[in-house]
Amino acid sequence: MKRALVTGGSGGIGSAICRQLARQGLFVYVHANRNIDKANAVVAEIVADGGAAEAVAFDVADHELCEKVLTELSGQGVIDVVVNNAGVVRDAPMAGMDKDAWDDVLSASLDGFFNVTRPLLMPMMRQRKGRIISITSVSGVMGNRGQANYAAAKAGLHGATKSLAQELASRNITVNAVAPGIIDAGMAEGKFDDKLLKAIVPMQRAGRAEEVAALVGFLASEQAGYITSQVISINGGMA
Repeated sequence: MKRALVTGGSGGIGSAICRQLARQGLFVYVHANRNIDKANAVVAEIVADGGAAEAVAFDVADHELCEKVLTELSGQGVIDVVVNNAGVVRDAPMAGMDKDAWDDVLSASLDGFFNVTRPLLMPMMRQRKGRIISITSVSGVMGNRGQANYAAAKAGLHGATKSLAQELASRNITVNAVAPGIIDAGMAEGKFDDKLLKAIVPMQRAGRAEEVAALVGFLASEQAGYITSQVISINGGMA
């Protein structure tokens, strides 16, 4: 059975991705940082639906801890699919943003990408197969007021995705990013009223976590084996 690790798997979009991958027949490691209870709840849902999963808890910004935990997980079998979904938001205009807000957001997304992905590369490379998918944001494509830190982190992931894709293409490992717009889940759930959505989203609605998960599921599948180095927006037509 193929294995997948979804960081931030206990959240709204992350849990939808975990359920999608489990339905596709993968064993899913559902990651959380502090809230292991939420990860265990997602695991229970997957198991009840006939899938296989296990909850894991660690801080993606902690380099040494990631190395330790991921080495142990790799000892149970190659992790074939890595979904870098963990992230935090600490919005503020840059003129009033403190250094901790900047550091926390970049550490979770950019350091997290490195800390989680790098230890899993050699096993993938040895088997000459794998999928690396990072969940970014429309903010990393377009920018957004009050999110200089978040936009910088996600745009950085776009560059890292394209560079790593070139390094791994000859090993049959694909590396892509999925950039959601306004998704009615997790940190954005219930924050946008219909009037605002109609003004900024051509499709005049928020997206659903399941729609993001379906795209991730496709990129993780055999059918997506020739798609790599892409930043794929899923945003209802936002420019």
